[in-house]
Amino acid sequence: MINKIISFSINNKFIIGLFIVALVGTGIWSMATINLGSVPDITNNQVQVITVAPNLGTEDIEQFVTYPVELAMANLPDVIELRSVSRFGLSVVTIVFKDEAGTYLPRQLVQEKLTEVAGEIPEGFGTPFMAPITTGLGEIFQYTLKVKEGYEDKYDAMELRTIQDWIVKRQMALVPGVVEVNAFGGYVKQYEVAINPDKLKSFGITMNQVFEALKVNNANTGGAYIEKNHQANFIRGEGLARSIADLENTVVTTQNGSPVLVRDVAEKVGYGNQVRYGAFTQDGHESVGGQILMLKGESPGTVIENVQNRIDEIQKSLPEGVYIAPFLSRSELIGRTTSTVEKNLIEGSLIVIFVLVLLLGSFRGGLITASVIPLSLLFAFILMKQFGVWANLMSLGAIDFGIIVDGAVIIVEGMVFHIHQRMKKTTTAIGQSEMDEIAYESASTMMNSAFFGQLIILIVFTPILFLTGVEGKMFRPMAFTFGFAVLGAIILCLTYVPMISSMFLKPAKNQNGWFAKFENRIDRFSDKIMSGLNRGYVPLLNFALRFKAGILLGAVTLLLIAGFIFSNMGGEFIPKFDEGDIAFQALIKPGSSLTESIEASKKLQNLINEFPEVKTVISRIGVAEIPTDPMPMDIADSYIILEKDKSKWTSADSKEELIEKIQEKISVVPGVNFVFTQPVELRFNELLTGVREDVAIKLYGEDLGVLADKVQEIAAVIRTVPGAADLNVEATSGLPQMTVEYNRAKMAQYGVTVDKLNDYVSAAFAGEEAGVIFEGEKRFDVVIRLAKEFRQDINNLKNLYIDLPNGAQVPLKEVAEISYKPGPMQISRDNTSRRISVGVNVRGRDVKSMVEEIQQKLETQVKLPPGYFVTYGGSFENLQRASDRLMIVVPIALFLIFILLYFALSSFSQSLMIYMAVPLAAIGGVFALWIRGMPFSISAGVGFIVLFGVAVLNGLVLINKFNELKESGMTNLKDRIYEATHERLRPILLTATAAIMGFIPMAVSTSGGAEVQRPLATVVIGGLLTATFLTLVVLPVLYYWLESRKEKKENDGDVSYINKSTNILTIFLMVGGLMASSTSFAQDTNQDGTIPKTLTIDEAIAVAKQNYPSLKESQAFIEREKALKGTSFDLGSTQVFTGKEEYGNNLPGVQTTVGVQQSNIDLLSGFSKSKFYKERIALGEKFYVASEQQLVRNVMQAYDQINYYKAQLRFADQLDSIYANFKTAAQLRYDTGETGKLEFISASSEFQQIQVLRQQAFDDIEIAKRALKQYLGTDESIETISEPYKTLDFMATLDSISVANNPMLQYALQNAEVSKANVGVEKSQFLPKFSFSYGRQVVDEVSGFNTYQAGISIPLWFFPQKSRVKAAKADAMVAENQYLEQKAVTESRVSQLAKSLEKTKKILQYYEEGALLLAEQQITTAQLASKEGEIDYVNYITILNSAIRIKQNHLQYINQFNQQTIDMQYQLGNL
Repeated sequence: MINKIISFSINNKFIIGLFIVALVGTGIWSMATINLGSVPDITNNQVQVITVAPNLGTEDIEQFVTYPVELAMANLPDVIELRSVSRFGLSVVTIVFKDEAGTYLPRQLVQEKLTEVAGEIPEGFGTPFMAPITTGLGEIFQYTLKVKEGYEDKYDAMELRTIQDWIVKRQMALVPGVVEVNAFGGYVKQYEVAINPDKLKSFGITMNQVFEALKVNNANTGGAYIEKNHQANFIRGEGLARSIADLENTVVTTQNGSPVLVRDVAEKVGYGNQVRYGAFTQDGHESVGGQILMLKGESPGTVIENVQNRIDEIQKSLPEGVYIAPFLSRSELIGRTTSTVEKNLIEGSLIVIFVLVLLLGSFRGGLITASVIPLSLLFAFILMKQFGVWANLMSLGAIDFGIIVDGAVIIVEGMVFHIHQRMKKTTTAIGQSEMDEIAYESASTMMNSAFFGQLIILIVFTPILFLTGVEGKMFRPMAFTFGFAVLGAIILCLTYVPMISSMFLKPAKNQNGWFAKFENRIDRFSDKIMSGLNRGYVPLLNFALRFKAGILLGAVTLLLIAGFIFSNMGGEFIPKFDEGDIAFQALIKPGSSLTESIEASKKLQNLINEFPEVKTVISRIGVAEIPTDPMPMDIADSYIILEKDKSKWTSADSKEELIEKIQEKISVVPGVNFVFTQPVELRFNELLTGVREDVAIKLYGEDLGVLADKVQEIAAVIRTVPGAADLNVEATSGLPQMTVEYNRAKMAQYGVTVDKLNDYVSAAFAGEEAGVIFEGEKRFDVVIRLAKEFRQDINNLKNLYIDLPNGAQVPLKEVAEISYKPGPMQISRDNTSRRISVGVNVRGRDVKSMVEEIQQKLETQVKLPPGYFVTYGGSFENLQRASDRLMIVVPIALFLIFILLYFALSSFSQSLMIYMAVPLAAIGGVFALWIRGMPFSISAGVGFIVLFGVAVLNGLVLINKFNELKESGMTNLKDRIYEATHERLRPILLTATAAIMGFIPMAVSTSGGAEVQRPLATVVIGGLLTATFLTLVVLPVLYYWLESRKEKKENDGDVSYINKSTNILTIFLMVGGLMASSTSFAQDTNQDGTIPKTLTIDEAIAVAKQNYPSLKESQAFIEREKALKGTSFDLGSTQVFTGKEEYGNNLPGVQTTVGVQQSNIDLLSGFSKSKFYKERIALGEKFYVASEQQLVRNVMQAYDQINYYKAQLRFADQLDSIYANFKTAAQLRYDTGETGKLEFISASSEFQQIQVLRQQAFDDIEIAKRALKQYLGTDESIETISEPYKTLDFMATLDSISVANNPMLQYALQNAEVSKANVGVEKSQFLPKFSFSYGRQVVDEVSGFNTYQAGISIPLWFFPQKSRVKAAKADAMVAENQYLEQKAVTESRVSQLAKSLEKTKKILQYYEEGALLLAEQQITTAQLASKEGEIDYVNYITILNSAIRIKQNHLQYINQFNQQTIDMQYQLGNL
């Protein structure tokens, strides 16, 4: 399948080009329109139910509102958590649903329950409603309404709030993606009738009378219509109050004929404001602001753009002097995180490209590989768009292009290697068809291992998809995106890379051109680097193989040290991500008034604004208009918006230092505590756990008093723990209250009811709505309450006059006891149980170790009453849950990797050996974290998961090479290790370096959001460094140890052979039937019970090459000629002599004491002889190749012959079944007398013939096996792979029928060269030979004389030698003609074979397209017709025999085609 796709891609370049253009276009569109965010939205699926009842106390709210709502919601489907906060005038219940429940179904269920609950909540206690459909990331845009200089007196806080509510909010209503605009600060405008109780008393009028008068004198009506002059005149009564004057002139009653107007009893009729429970300040001034909430699931980038556009329009419609000033926009955070991701990806890809070009040694190869980077990223964007995965810091942050381009690296590296090999053989230019062939070979060979490696990477990421909760929302997008990118890379490696490589990797025609020189320089530089690395690596490998035990012990020691470091490392959930701004909570003294909180806030802002790094400071006090955040009036959420240009920072270098200095500066403000965090983090923490700090220690119990006492003890203990900062104890008691306790006896005496008294208290102080006044489209409440001077202290409450049924009035103190009594400030509940919490932020240490220390101290130092218990929430809870989940998913990932390795290698021991890369990689990851001072976090945990997948790949590459060399016949174990490591050093270092370099920018980045990515990148880099180093050192040691033991065992006779297929079947059974297969893996057994050895064709060829004698003979011939080459230069023979020459006359004469003579020195002919022997060696090599090719041809033909006879046997078995049935039916018909005996005899005869056919097939198989065993040089029982007999597909790759590579032709050509060299040798015999002699002499008994002699011998009688030269030339001519004859014979043979193949192919086409199908139909129809009695036995046998002949002929033609194909490949020298 893979090979077909690659072949299609190379042969259809235009189609693949169109596919790439479509990919780029769709990818760019997806990238432009994808949902863009800063970080994943980790808010759980929650619905908030809010009830506002401004006049009710905390306990009343809990009992009458919160409890019924909680009870109704508790039994809804998919609810996993219930939280509530009850405080004065406000109830907020948070219902958390499972994520699978969706967004709208839970809201529908809650709404249905709220309809039921509304009946249980008393009238006047508020109506529950749901908060907007938004999340923790929903607060995307916040702004203030500001007044230009010179207009300050024109617009006060009330006017600005009116502009916010009636202009800004209304125009924001239809912006796509905006779900709500929440207003805060300023004064909500009302028309106020401020009553003077003394005037009421003087007129004898009650407050209720004034209320009723205003109510009944402020209404319009209609009176249908009157027809007049053919028109309908509608009647409309206008009684609505339109102004303050209308209110003032409203008649309350008439006394003595004179009307008493509202103005007569009111201290003031004018503009007032709603009672405030919150405020908003900016830079030391009260202000008005708005917060735009985004609909859940919308894209922040798009919504903010829509909001910005609408604000630009709104600015035009605002009154003169007022403008909108944004102070917190999510677009800035998105921009900074996006730029971080862009920067890391671009830098990472550039580094990867540089490494690829440098180590591949091919500039174009590096660029082709690098082009996979943007294409796979665009592919990822397309799938992200389709599957709804957002583009943000986490989804794009972990992409390492070094890992993604692994497959492309392997293919291009293989192709560059093939091209180099081809250029070494011949300098002729490479044509396009040859480039296509090289591309196909490289891609198909390499893609099998690359595909497997990429599959491991994909499998490694799957466990991350099973993470749930916060960690799931955080890291699943990363797994999806990485998986999409790897999937894209796989598809591109199968299609684009082979196609583009075949087009652009062609060597330059002009090797002297500048580009060719540039590429060659890169190639040489790359080779220098690799040879340098090899020189360093070989001694290291030598050392490792010499001290094997020491190396293994060292690795185990490192692992133990890493384990110890890891156990003491500590942990945090996710590293804090720098949002760029600071958020802090100012906790003012519990029970403080709103005015006090505003003043404290202004002081803080003025102090903080002194820092030049601060652009503006904003504080939100208490609750906003929509109280999704139930804050009391004594807490202020403040945002410090910082200058993003760090060059303008002067007082501090980092955010942490700035926070310390701000804390120090604002600590002078008395009675205020501070909790520092970040804007989004603040909201996330609160929505997820109900607490705003990193860690929440929650104490559960029933009694609020006991809870308050015990939580103070807990807080005191926590303060002693190092790293616990910003301690915040939830304030639950101490709310100053003026409590009115009614005296029921007195009430009975005066005849008043509690309901009536409550109405008086509420209306007098909080105010009662008596109608509305419209100003155009604006609508304002008319409220009646006591004048401000009568609402100052407890005496005003005591002296509030109450109307009695008899018309008299008594002060409230007559019927009630009024006193100061503190009440509960807030009651928090989790899952319907009361609780109180302590919030702690973590500074300077990790969460895990701090919480463990807190747990230990609380258990020993704080004793809790029965029924009271403590839990730990916040990011610690998330870390615990994520760690528990990782403890399950990481082993699953590791197990899946192991299974894949086992399938790849079919060896348990080798899979285990490669698996050692996992702990070896973990060593580096742990050490890298430790060196950089980082605790373990979920980011680091995901890094380890990625690392384990990548780490095993290098081991797999190395082990595969070991096995390949072993199969090719390399028996020496050390040679195998050295050869494999030498060959695989480049791809191992290439993939590891590319992966490491891709993560480098992420590891060192300091820009916005990089904090989350750093641990992940650090783990992968550190782990890959040790994994690569230790793989190259420890793995060869383990392999040596394992293989040497195996060889020793085999030598001892303990031989076990398990077939690969059986092995895989066993594993499938072990896993529990992961795949169902109907294939039987049974093997034939010999008569002696032994299992024959099953060989593939490649294995058979390898065995033959190892054992066949003629190859050994050829090798011996080469060795002999190499030895004879040493005789080329002959220095002749050396003679040592002594002698004496006498003169006579009794004289002593001349005596040669010692002499040395070197004669027959033949130097000049040595060059010719050397060339002759060199050609003889080449002849031997050609003879070896010819013998090898002949052997391969013979083995392949014998192997195919066996398969042909096996196919005959299978066919005979099929016929046996058919004729057995026919014989049985004929017997039955004969026995019953239906037919005569002739049919039965014919059936039996045909059946016997089939038995003969079967036996022949058995015998033919045995004969063919013996022929094959002869070539294999073995007596063992052998078996071929059983598979359907089909045509060989060699010819598909045949692109020319040149006979240049024919082995016998090559041998004949080389023989001609030897003959030519022999002519040179014979000619060199005409050259002179030399001789030298030297002697020491004594003349007449006087010593010290020397004798020298030099000679030259020339063959003056040269006729014999001339004849020998002539004979040599004749031999050369003979050899030349033999070559030409051989060439003609070969070309003729190839031509004949080509024609025969074409002919056979056409015949096969005829059989396969028509005849075979007809034969099958003949057999089926004949059987059916015979069974039904429609044809007689003669016709039946005739039809069957006709079909049998077709099938037999088809098999014969397949056999003929295969034999011819093998012969053709041999003739072309392609075997």
